[in-house]
Amino acid sequence: MDKKLEKNQQAYADYVKEVTPTHNLGLQMLKAFLVGGVICVLGEVIINVGINSFDLDQKTAGTWCSIILVLCSVLLTGFNIYPSIVKWGGAGALVPITGFANSVASPAIEYQTEGQVFGIGCKIFTIAGPVILYGIFTSWVLGMLYYIGMVWGVV
Repeated sequence: MDKKLEKNQQAYADYVKEVTPTHNLGLQMLKAFLVGGVICVLGEVIINVGINSFDLDQKTAGTWCSIILVLCSVLLTGFNIYPSIVKWGGAGALVPITGFANSVASPAIEYQTEGQVFGIGCKIFTIAGPVILYGIFTSWVLGMLYYIGMVWGVV
């Protein structure tokens, strides 16, 4: 009986080893660096084109850069291309503003069959909602502290 149990355990261990994916950390880091770098270079190109070709100031060019990158991310998510980029590039595609736009657009696309209110309306902020909520709350708290500091003459 012990030999049969040992054989089953060994077979299971072999199976687990076979199906468990192996990861090359260096290769993953290189892919993340490349994808994140391409997104950042694209952002810099947009900013430089805005400044040099459209005579925009730095702040306005940065705003247009954010808008265009979010639009591209949402379009690529809608055409099911961005998930492939994320799968290949990992954190390099998830960390920038494009990853945030993807996290908002993905649930909206996934749950659109459940309707406008219960599908898109309820699920669109599943991932991004806490980020937005805590960002707004933190901004409010810091604004109140700044106001109190101004009233007391500290700031």
